Amino acid sequence: MSGGTGSVNGGGAETVRGGAEPVDGGTETVDGGAHGGGARSVTVRVPAKVNVQLAVGAARPDGFHDLANVFLAVSLYDEVTATPAETLTVTCEGPDADKVPLDRTNLAARAAELLAARHGLSPDVHLHIAKDIPVAGGMAGGSADGAGALLACDALWGLDTPRAELLDICAELGSDVPFSLVGGAALGTGRGERLTELPVGGAFHWVFAVADGGLSTPVVFGEFDRLTEGTDVPGPAASPVLLEALRTGDTAALAGALANDLQAPALSLRPSLAATLAAGTEAGALAALVSGSGPTTAFLVKDEESAKAVAAALTASGTCRTARTATSPAAGATILPD
Repeated sequence: MSGGTGSVNGGGAETVRGGAEPVDGGTETVDGGAHGGGARSVTVRVPAKVNVQLAVGAARPDGFHDLANVFLAVSLYDEVTATPAETLTVTCEGPDADKVPLDRTNLAARAAELLAARHGLSPDVHLHIAKDIPVAGGMAGGSADGAGALLACDALWGLDTPRAELLDICAELGSDVPFSLVGGAALGTGRGERLTELPVGGAFHWVFAVADGGLSTPVVFGEFDRLTEGTDVPGPAASPVLLEALRTGDTAALAGALANDLQAPALSLRPSLAATLAAGTEAGALAALVSGSGPTTAFLVKDEESAKAVAAALTASGTCRTARTATSPAAGATILPD
């Protein structure tokens, strides 16, 4: 097991791919919704993340790793729509939707189940995920869907669950899920689920290069263990220089402080990522790193114009499938207005 988000086996949710109408960004409300919530549907937008620092400790007895994980939410989003249904169902549309599990291993389904169980309800809901966060790309897309479903179901069912309790459920779902709910910037400790929100003094511009295929987070952590076997792995700690760069909004200082202990194992498993990192750097990125457990690579750039130039160069390089621009910080899980 890893310090990252895991999924829970189960099965049993009805699976339909792309079966819901496309999300239009609004929520329709009528009286008499499921469980007395009054909403016919609720749509939640939830951001991707980049780890501007990911310090990994040695494996713990439970198989997880202690982390110092500095999360930054970025403006790439999934949308999760919850609608009353006769049973729990999950559908999905968007890039690589065919790679998203639609049974109860999906964290969105698990979120609905856990929330319903806490309130003595049956999780009778249709969850439709409109994907725009890369799938299995190290940007917490699955975790985002879990947080989005949790908030959407809470609103749909009119539960008004205290935020602290929602965060407890997030932590039960997986290590990255609490941050998907919170957004902004935060330091995650423990296995990443214990959050301390961080101040950010300005906007940062990014380019994300999406690779073909995914990388399994547990496999990447396993490779970290293999590469560090027999060595003294230091306890993880957040970089004061990096935290100060975030606080002041200093892009150049942040570029010099970016660090990811999972980059070496990700490159070991996917050596072709080195060419992507080099292409972005040669195109003018201030810094480059593997995002989380990969295989998405992240490039910090000076401004919006630089982002467009680096994205174009990466696309032209042939070292990635596509390149996306984004800014940070971004808000956490948010219920979209009617």
